Amino acid sequence: MFSDLSKVGKYLGQAARLMVGLPDYATYVAHMRATHPERPILSEAEFFRDRQEARYASGRSGGCC
Repeated sequence: MFSDLSKVGKYLGQAARLMVGLPDYATYVAHMRATHPERPILSEAEFFRDRQEARYASGRSGGCC
């Protein structure tokens, strides 16, 4: 029962982070190791910076349109 609760807590935490725009570094690392072992893995700071740039640096000068 407790292992099920911990899994639920893990997924709820991950969902909450994704809803507010915080990517999950551990999921990224697991994906890179499993899918792209030949590519270097970004540090946590590099990963966060990369995700922030991908989200906010759209090439526009600001504003919504």
